[in-house]
Amino acid sequence: MIPDDPIDDLQVFETPDEAFQYVRYAGTLPDGEIDVAETALALALLFLPGLKPDRFRQHLRKMAEQVVEEYQLQLRQQKPDTLATKIIALKKILHDVNDYHGDKENYDDIQNASIIRVIERRRGLPVALGLLYIILARRAGWAADGLNFPGHFLVRLEEEGERIILDPFQDGKQMDAASLRQLLKSIIGEKAELSHQFYLPVNNRDILIRLQNNLKKRLIDQEEYAQAVIVVEAMEALAPNEYRTLFDKGVLYAKLGQRQQAVRAFEDYMEKTPDAREKQQAMALLQQIKMLPE
Repeated sequence: MIPDDPIDDLQVFETPDEAFQYVRYAGTLPDGEIDVAETALALALLFLPGLKPDRFRQHLRKMAEQVVEEYQLQLRQQKPDTLATKIIALKKILHDVNDYHGDKENYDDIQNASIIRVIERRRGLPVALGLLYIILARRAGWAADGLNFPGHFLVRLEEEGERIILDPFQDGKQMDAASLRQLLKSIIGEKAELSHQFYLPVNNRDILIRLQNNLKKRLIDQEEYAQAVIVVEAMEALAPNEYRTLFDKGVLYAKLGQRQQAVRAFEDYMEKTPDAREKQQAMALLQQIKMLPE
């Protein structure tokens, strides 16, 4: 059995307002102390008033217990105690037992970027499914990270120097150098080549921000600017040192006709950005916004 994690009453959330406060609380923590499962649930709850998150917590807990039970079963069946056997257990529980798969038919469905909707529908984006891999593996006591691979979230499990990269969108397909190169070329273009940077792990904040970026993009594509502002403000709460969210916030407020908020966001962005070209770009937009009638 996986032991219960102690939960401070101040960290419990049941409503969107409480969920936002939890995200703000997570933003104050050192990265290694961020609970990615709880934070992902809080981010999803921002748009789901009236929904109770506890059953989704219980589902994640049950799956983690299933992974451990399946791994123990594999060992009793004389399978070797290796990283490959751990991965077999993860893949079986996620994809065979609980029917999670990449949503290839409706990839851009906004629900694919909400961990709650992903749990309900058993379909999601690479980063959402990758987050599930990471949550379950870590709860089983195994080392798992997301990778800094462009345009497609991948997961790496590691044990005693052995590393295996998986594509969560392709039902945990193991990725060797050739398949990684092929994937990269399909995303960036035929001239793209693998870089050591693509193998670097991303931290907990980066995983959650990457999930939110997918949600933000889909809301903007649907011209749901007010909801996109909520996403950006949650990203700002989770990663208060990431000044680039201020630029997005300024653009979105401008689209909503909220001139003062847009001006304030761009001024804050210009104050924080160390890049002269970024500052110049923001200045140009700020001047345009100031010329708009109030």
